[in-house]
Amino acid sequence: MAAQAARAWSKYRSFHAPGSTPERTKPVIPLEPRPRPRFLRRSLLVAKYTSYLVLSATAGLFALGATIFIHDAFTYTDKHVERVPVSPIALHPERGGPKNLPVVNVLLADEEDEEFRKLNEKPKLVIVGGGWGAVSVLQHLSLGDYHVTVVTAETFTTFTPLLPSAAVGTVQVRSLIEPMRKIIARLRGQMICGKATDLVMSQRLLEVETVGSDGNVQRIYVPYDKLIIAVGSVSSTHGVPGLEHCFQLKTISDAQAIRRRIMDNFEAATLPTTSPEERKRLLSFVVCGGGPTGVETAAEIYDFCQEDIMNYFPKLCREEVSIHVIQSREHILNTYSDAISKYAEDKFRRDKVDLITSARVRSVHHDRVVYTLRSPDGTVIEHEIPANFVLWSTGIAMNPLTKRISDLLPNQVHKKAIEVDAHLRVKGAPLGEVYAIGDCATIETSLVSHLLELVDEADKDKNGKIDFDEFDFMVSRIKLRIPMAETHLQKVRTLFDLYDSDADNSLTLNELCMLLEEIGNKITALPATAQVASQQGKYLARKLGKLASQHEVLEANNVKDLDEAVTGPFRYKHLGNLAYIGNAAVFDLGQLSIMGGLAAMYAWRSVYWSEHVSARTRALLMIDWIIRGVWGRDLSRL
Repeated sequence: MAAQAARAWSKYRSFHAPGSTPERTKPVIPLEPRPRPRFLRRSLLVAKYTSYLVLSATAGLFALGATIFIHDAFTYTDKHVERVPVSPIALHPERGGPKNLPVVNVLLADEEDEEFRKLNEKPKLVIVGGGWGAVSVLQHLSLGDYHVTVVTAETFTTFTPLLPSAAVGTVQVRSLIEPMRKIIARLRGQMICGKATDLVMSQRLLEVETVGSDGNVQRIYVPYDKLIIAVGSVSSTHGVPGLEHCFQLKTISDAQAIRRRIMDNFEAATLPTTSPEERKRLLSFVVCGGGPTGVETAAEIYDFCQEDIMNYFPKLCREEVSIHVIQSREHILNTYSDAISKYAEDKFRRDKVDLITSARVRSVHHDRVVYTLRSPDGTVIEHEIPANFVLWSTGIAMNPLTKRISDLLPNQVHKKAIEVDAHLRVKGAPLGEVYAIGDCATIETSLVSHLLELVDEADKDKNGKIDFDEFDFMVSRIKLRIPMAETHLQKVRTLFDLYDSDADNSLTLNELCMLLEEIGNKITALPATAQVASQQGKYLARKLGKLASQHEVLEANNVKDLDEAVTGPFRYKHLGNLAYIGNAAVFDLGQLSIMGGLAAMYAWRSVYWSEHVSARTRALLMIDWIIRGVWGRDLSRL
């Protein structure tokens, strides 16, 4: 203990001795690593996420390849078809009808399997045409309701709004078509490739013209229980001579022919033997019609010249290109809002597209277009445009089948289409058997033709006059018969007082006739657009589905008008119009007008992309747009 105390005292003295400096322990400060340069940090971050991207892309490609391999493993298998049951009547159809033609009561596939045999017992639904209306019906029908047969001259349906793009190679024609047999496969339907030419309503027979393997024309009868006419329309000539020198743009063949002519013109213009005058004529493009088709075609030709001719042809060819749009109205896109028309016109003028408005085409020749303009003093002045390409896009006219049906029925007076009622039934045809949709049909707008029926329903006291309560009931009946009249029948009391000329609180037959006639004149017929045809097809498919499911109940209750019993009248809902005007697009949405450059163009593309018939055509369309953006259009002439 003494020794320990001595050592402690010695340490104390040494620590507190005068002049001595105590030894203090310095705190240990941890050394931080030197910060990496900012560039190095960013490089490592980029490398990290790049490696993630590469690995994920590699994994995705590997998964895609494995999926394709598995798909092919199950696709490319041997399928043996032996002893397929076929009805003898399908191989040797019996003859009948007014012309003693083969009547196709049974088709080749009607006995293939149990599902086809069940469908053969269902009502026969025959759809004539392969356009927007027909495809919409096929897409919305339910499997098992009807034995479906499609009669069409083409084996595919076409996405017509993009035909101007196909005409210059922006998209390929294969991206715009979908085989009809793939569309009807869901319904286990069948197709007859031919052209409908006549109709025997008394025996419910559709006459179809087909072409045999030897090229000879053969005619057959296709029986039906319900018939849908959706054959579209043809271009109106307006009595202008020389239209055989013009191109039209309604089919894939039209787009291919236009593309060949455009390429031929540019190739001929580059030849050293071509004179300056001939070169200018070859590079003059005239579009007759300032509607959506004409405007979009002119815009596509302009884009083609700016983006491809400029890069791959002599610059002189681009310099001497002239594009002319001849419009009979004061403005192009006259069915759109005024703001959109002005925007499109300003855009074309900046692009040096020649707009000729309030003009009439007098004649078309193989080397020029003759048109007239009226001067301010009323004098008609004639002008000429040398051209080797003329597109005619100025309204619609009756398809031959449409005209034949219109001639068969005495109360069909419309000059451009078959007149149908609000349930899309052909007027004058047996009730509930024949329908018409799309460009070939127009919904009646005349109220006077229903005057006697309306009076008979509304005149409760049978005094030959209609008081206000009876008129109010009449208005409700008019809205059911012709829904398009609703907007003109909003203020019932005001309308009643306006035509009650003798102020006796009643309307005579003459007063009613004047009232209905003026309202009918104010009703605007639905436009001949894909949007209208598509909505009509959807409506009709749902109506037919309800008729099929409720048929027994309706017959048991002895219902006379089956169509009115299952659904109300067709009501069109306008979703807007759009048009492409050259790396820009316009949207007319009723109360709202949208006009813009690339953003609007991509919105326009998105709408059309989403409206395509199948995922296959959407994929092809997307690939076409990518190819055009990266490598440009295909300049080959095929």
